[in-house]
Amino acid sequence: MTTTLERLGLEPGTRALLICCDGLGMSHASNQAVLAALRLGVATTSSLLVPCPWSRDAATRYRAHDDIGVQIVGNAEFEHYRWGPITMSPTLVDGDGGFPRTVEDLWDHADVDELRREARAQVARAVHWGIDVTHLGSHLDALTLRPEFYDVYLELAEEFDLPIRLPDEPAESRVQFPLRDLAAEVGVLHADRVVSLRSTGSRAALLDVLRTTTPGLTELHLSPAVDSSELRAFDPEWRRRVTEYQLLTGDAELTTVLNSVRLIGYRELRDAQRRLR
Repeated sequence: MTTTLERLGLEPGTRALLICCDGLGMSHASNQAVLAALRLGVATTSSLLVPCPWSRDAATRYRAHDDIGVQIVGNAEFEHYRWGPITMSPTLVDGDGGFPRTVEDLWDHADVDELRREARAQVARAVHWGIDVTHLGSHLDALTLRPEFYDVYLELAEEFDLPIRLPDEPAESRVQFPLRDLAAEVGVLHADRVVSLRSTGSRAALLDVLRTTTPGLTELHLSPAVDSSELRAFDPEWRRRVTEYQLLTGDAELTTVLNSVRLIGYRELRDAQRRLR
């Protein structure tokens, strides 16, 4: 079987790293952090949350060389900070008129056809805004952990010919269907493994994982934000987001680790996928 490294044209022993920032469009604090991480820090790619309140601001700040995908949104997880579908989709809203707060609520009530239409509309809007979409992600992994939702995810990846992000290792270990085999069957590429601060538990553990990662393509998945009163007001996990911002824009140890790996963005993975297809 052809490996991800071979598809990218890299040597078999290469330790490649893709550094993705999520949260673009969620808030002003997220926009500031993600764009700084892309342009001044070490991030190589990001994902836009199209239905969120600050997504249009993020799109206006986009530059042609920014590597930006679309993170399909089906949830609005915060208690008092809400957003909803951009299509008229009654099964995708809760009693507040926004997306469900939990993934389980989405799974229990969403009509798959409505979710498919909403997901396609989110990608189409990003394209309309002028973004050269490089990949797809799934907010809170809602589309990757259940087979009927994963089918929608793969359909979109095929339709727009884009690679996808899969869950991090702890989440993937709980999946009861062959998500990697299904992606391979339709020629959709993804990283060999995904790690995050959530999955490792601490900055030190995350750096150890990156130092010892095996050959192949690893994705480091973070959700940075700058410290602000806005962020503290809506997100109980604001400290983690600020830590991830600091990690991406000024952490000397991470910079040292990166000297021993080959950094890539999703655009390279997308181009490799399109050459094969």
